[in-house]
Amino acid sequence: MAERSHITGGEAVVRALAAHGTDLVFGIPGTHNLELYRHLGRYGIQHLTPRHEQGAGYAADGYARTTGRPGVAVTTTGPALLNIAAAVGQAYSDSVPLLVISPGMPLRHPRQSTGLLHEMPSQTEAFRHIAAFSHRVSSVAEIGVAVARAFTLFQSGRPRPVHIEIPLDLLETAEPAGEPRVAPWTAFPRPAPQAVAEAAAVLGAARRPALILGGGARGASDAARALAKRLGAPVVTSANGKGVVPESHPLSLGVALHSPAVQKWLTDRDVVLAVGTELAESDLWSGPLTLNGTLIRVDLDPAQMYAGLPADLALVGDAGEVLRDLLAAVAQCPGDDTPAAVAQLRAARDPESASRDARWLPFLTVIRSVLAPDAVITSDSAQACYYGALPHLPVDPPGRYLHPTGFGTLGYALPAAIGAKAACPERQVVALSGDGGLQFSVQELGTATQLGLPLPVVVFDNGGYGEIRDEMTARGDAPVGVDLPSVDLPALARAYGGHGARVTTPDELAAALRAALTTPGPTVITVPEAVSESVPEEADR
Repeated sequence: MAERSHITGGEAVVRALAAHGTDLVFGIPGTHNLELYRHLGRYGIQHLTPRHEQGAGYAADGYARTTGRPGVAVTTTGPALLNIAAAVGQAYSDSVPLLVISPGMPLRHPRQSTGLLHEMPSQTEAFRHIAAFSHRVSSVAEIGVAVARAFTLFQSGRPRPVHIEIPLDLLETAEPAGEPRVAPWTAFPRPAPQAVAEAAAVLGAARRPALILGGGARGASDAARALAKRLGAPVVTSANGKGVVPESHPLSLGVALHSPAVQKWLTDRDVVLAVGTELAESDLWSGPLTLNGTLIRVDLDPAQMYAGLPADLALVGDAGEVLRDLLAAVAQCPGDDTPAAVAQLRAARDPESASRDARWLPFLTVIRSVLAPDAVITSDSAQACYYGALPHLPVDPPGRYLHPTGFGTLGYALPAAIGAKAACPERQVVALSGDGGLQFSVQELGTATQLGLPLPVVVFDNGGYGEIRDEMTARGDAPVGVDLPSVDLPALARAYGGHGARVTTPDELAAALRAALTTPGPTVITVPEAVSESVPEEADR
């Protein structure tokens, strides 16, 4: 496409996105961003319209987690931008490359309020505290610089969300823009050879090693599996690390950092190698781990070496590169752990929550049996997801499990599934949610219908906010505000142009899920749960 000396700010935004390979944006047109929308088709960028900006943010998040490429969302000013704030907070918590672009007040807008439509004191100040940075540009030429800055962050460090604000008068103004700026490819940091050698020597001498893998290890699946085998080291993951190594592997403990039995076992390890994980309360569901052995941490973010549990040995760099270096340097480990020992630990772990989790297991088993190995599963902050699917629905590296960890937003599963399906229409994508969480973003059933691709949404219905109900009961309080009137969610899906079913047995769920995977549009499948009167064993989740 021939370059012109003067282009509008709206075109400069779209041109910069196209230069970085953006092929799809999520957003809602508004009075102040129409000049940007004018140019999307000209630059070959597709657009999907969610029903709420929070849904746009979660959809872009799901797109990013599934593809490994940045997700892009466009809002208009004021309330629209604030609507996406929760999704930006979730992306920050889970290290997701999310770019949010919005108009802002005009360049020379007075600080004194004038009552301009969608006016607020400072959008950039608001987002500076929830994103990696918020950049307000002051010229058309600066737009390309700001977008390149965002993509440089995404590909050279710990990926986190970015907000770029374009003054609304600048969107319509034609100015010199120069050649498109493209983020340079930069090498990840790499630990010094002597640091790798020291860590390899410690690992090679370990008799009771363990691996903890987080979301930062996702690109290191093969190396992590090979290193675990060489060390004879069992592997436990965080929620974001789910499926980095096959959960069917004999050395895998799956998502079990929250298990008291596994935490006690980790205390006794002489060496723990933690890769791409914060070891945070949201991973542990409790206070900090107590480790008596040497802690080796591998992370792209140097700050993680001092967060939570400080590293005894710190290896700053890309997880895949560092683990491959360790694999080349470490000798065969005389570790005592065997698959039989891991099986014994699993046997000690599972009874801790057996009575609580039993209601979900038969349904999760059939979900796994129906889905393809490379299926993408999204989940919500729902009991059936963090108590049920995270530890009990196995995922291997070809698939993905997307969960809103840390920030813990509700309403993530459905729009994230839309983003994943839009990114990979040929792959199976299934959303898991609860009735309370789904209703935070249930309007996105309209978006899923518009997308026109098969998208099952399995909803475990416990009559409201089950976790908070259980916490109130555990405190000895009478439940208040947690019991929601029953909603016919399958009928609501049909009202949006989708499909719905209500099942009560695993066999019925299997049949409904198989049908939903080949039926265009969303299919909401509800699984009613009996509301338990008992206090859960881990009511402080």
